[in-house]
Parts: sequence; structure tokens; C-alpha cells
Amino acid sequence: MRIAGLQKLTLLDYPGKMACTVFAPGCNFRCPFCHNASLVLPERAVDEIPQSEFFAFLEKRVGILDGVCITGGEPLLQPGLTDFLRRIRAMGFQIKLDTNGAFPDRLRALAEAGLLEYVAMDLIISPARYAETVGLPAFDLSFVRESVDWLLEGHLPYEFRTTVVRQLHTAEDLLAIADWIRGAERYFLQAFVDSGDVLSSNLSGYDKQEMEVFADLIRPILPQVEVRGL
Repeated sequence: MRIAGLQKLTLLDYPGKMACTVFAPGCNFRCPFCHNASLVLPERAVDEIPQSEFFAFLEKRVGILDGVCITGGEPLLQPGLTDFLRRIRAMGFQIKLDTNGAFPDRLRALAEAGLLEYVAMDLIISPARYAETVGLPAFDLSFVRESVDWLLEGHLPYEFRTTVVRQLHTAEDLLAIADWIRGAERYFLQAFVDSGDVLSSNLSGYDKQEMEVFADLIRPILPQVEVRGL
């Protein structure tokens, strides 16, 4: 398991928990609005944190932090992830995983091993536009659909979320996503913010009023939709 970054405290990434966030490098998608381009592009070398350093930090946070968020990139690409999570679990921390849903078998395996308390899955765009938006023209959406279906079955707490970009997302896209995940426990529309480390330039977000209009459109399908990040 490679660690490309560590946020030592977050009150936002893990709902209801005080946590730290571990960033894993590498991703199979190339979403233009990705705000962690340096983690996604192999040609952009990043300094990595030794596991020994991370676990020394975590040892000092026993009894202080509730959990650890694992994000990326796409964490499910990481070799050694299971052993890494087992070690975190042995220290008494709860674990939240962020994923793009492209590896349903790996997601299920971690859950069945008792290594996850919460999953946040990114839904990039409407199903009809998925392949083009993630930069993989031949992408098989069935893997993402499998992850969605498994989460909807309620095996553990989860959320779905979509980062909404003015140049990419329309009301029709968001309604199509809502219809896809009918019955979901939680769905968040996340405001796009340019982190300065975005894969594509000249992208922008919608303002608060526009985001709330999207949420109102979706509520007849998903009453629990919320706007996040504004």
C-alpha cells in the first residue's frame, strides 16, 4: 500500500467522525475535473510517506481520532490494501473508503472481511456519458453498476456523490443519476472547486442557488439529496 499524502485531521471527510485522510496514488479514470491530478497521472511523481511514519502518527492518535478515510486516486488499485486496513482496524479505528466503484469484487471482499464501516462512491455523470467522461471510450459500466447495486442492498452505510461541473453536467445528467440510484440512503451534489491540481483547465462550478435548483429537481426521485461544499 502506497501513501502519497496524509491529512492529519478532517471533520468533513467522514460523516460524524473525527478522522485523518490517507491519499493513495493511481487511478484507472481520467475525469477532467479530478482535483488530485498529481495522484492520478503516473508522470507526476509525488513524494510518498513510509507506512512506518504513518502508523507512528496513528499510534499517537489512538483515543483521539475515530477513524481513517482512505481516498485517492482509486484506493482499490493498491496492492497490500487489505493488510493495511487490517492494521488500522487492529488499532481500533473505523474505516471509510472512497471509491469510483470500478472494482466491485474488491469492494465486497473488504466489506466481507469486516474492514469497512462506510463507503463513499463517486458517480461521475449519467450512465450514457460515463465512458467519455472518465476518459475510457471502451469502459464497461457494468462494473460500476454492480457496485451501485451492492451498496443499494444495504450491506453497510454508504453515500453516493457527484461533483457537479458547469462545463460537463446538465440537469438531465443529474436526473439520470438520481433515477439510477433510486432508494439510495444519501446522495450529495458536490460543488466543483478548482484545487489548482485539476486534470483539465477552464472548468468551473455552479453557484449555490444553481446547485439548490438541481437538488430541488432531484428531490421527487431522491428526497434525501443534499448540496455539499458551498
